[in-house]
Amino acid sequence: MIWRNWTGDQTCAPAEVVRPRSTEEVAAAVRRAGEAGRVVRVAGAGHSFSDAVLTDGVLLSLDAMDRVVWADPGGRRVRVQAGIRLRALSERLAGYGLALENMGDVDAQSIAGATATGTHGSGVELRNLSAAIEAVQLVAGDGSVRELDGGEALLAARVSVGALGVITELTLRCVPAYVMRGVDAPARLDDVLDRLDELAEGSRHFEFYAFPHSETVLTRTNAVVTAPARPPGAVRRWTEDVLLTNHGLHVACGLARRRPALIPAISRTMTAVLSERVRIDRSDRIFVSPRRVRFTEMEQAFPRAAAADALRAILGEVRRHPVIFPIEVRFVAADDALLSPAGGRETVYIATHNYVGMPWEPYLRAAAAIGAEHGARPHWGKRHFHTAATLAPLYPGWERFAAVRSELDPEGRFTNAYVERVLGAPAAR
Repeated sequence: MIWRNWTGDQTCAPAEVVRPRSTEEVAAAVRRAGEAGRVVRVAGAGHSFSDAVLTDGVLLSLDAMDRVVWADPGGRRVRVQAGIRLRALSERLAGYGLALENMGDVDAQSIAGATATGTHGSGVELRNLSAAIEAVQLVAGDGSVRELDGGEALLAARVSVGALGVITELTLRCVPAYVMRGVDAPARLDDVLDRLDELAEGSRHFEFYAFPHSETVLTRTNAVVTAPARPPGAVRRWTEDVLLTNHGLHVACGLARRRPALIPAISRTMTAVLSERVRIDRSDRIFVSPRRVRFTEMEQAFPRAAAADALRAILGEVRRHPVIFPIEVRFVAADDALLSPAGGRETVYIATHNYVGMPWEPYLRAAAAIGAEHGARPHWGKRHFHTAATLAPLYPGWERFAAVRSELDPEGRFTNAYVERVLGAPAAR
């Protein structure tokens, strides 16, 4: 079997693919791998852009582990299996009158994959998705089953890059279900940059998309409302989300790939037709946008104070490369996970992309150099050029994470080239 990620540019041929249906079957697979001297990696939905999953050993797919184990609506808690997709989780939570406090704009990921890589939404007072984890069940390197519900082990497991073991269940803190009013509207780039803190702090959720070669950005502002949800009909949803957004972007990207010299004109044309769009719906439906145009991506977590300077530098750099995709800017509160990109500091995430099949590395390396000037940390599920040597100084909790890793996986059962490149080899006890 050949495993591929969503974009199709990360592939591997594992020696064995195992599809367990329970924690006991995961533990048995890990023990068998140890007896055979094979490493183990876990694949979620494949929506990461890095090579974090790739292995020639045992690849575990937790797709069959997608149940809600228990729910406590009064206590606003749920226990779920690790393979459940965010889309399915949102539907199940809605049935209990609950919701996630915040989400990103993609819901295809598994809950374990999304949290292990530090997936986030936007909101200056809201932390990333993994901050909602109150406990995890994990199969360690020796095949034993552990419950991590506090202390250093939980702080490490919230964002683990799959290096501690196989997370099989998670207990999540939720909030009462809520309705949001989402407004997408064009604005002038300079106006947004000049008012960045005001805009970010003036809404529960604020983010924006800055387009290459254009002075127009698309802002996205989401607010909680007491009005009832008004989901669009199927025709309107298809027209807005598929025909206008995805199909329009696909056509623009295809033209840009064939005729790179037209990119400035294409970008200005795209932004010239932007208009306001208002939606009122269940929170998860407001957060999520369909993603049908394939791309590759790097996302960097900057100290919030560096947001305007870093974005201006990246916008200056993007004009020197054949890039049609907008730059996405989001804001996140500090959290305490040891390897969270937003750990210990208010953060602005700046995401740089390019359309599949177009050159991406020179542009992303140039953006990474700007990130290095500001002490930016990488999103673990997206492309980056860091090594353990460059990452260790960026994380105050680096050695604490390493200590937990050496406790749970002293023999390096859950390693691969990516893990050893970015975290180093595990230190045996």
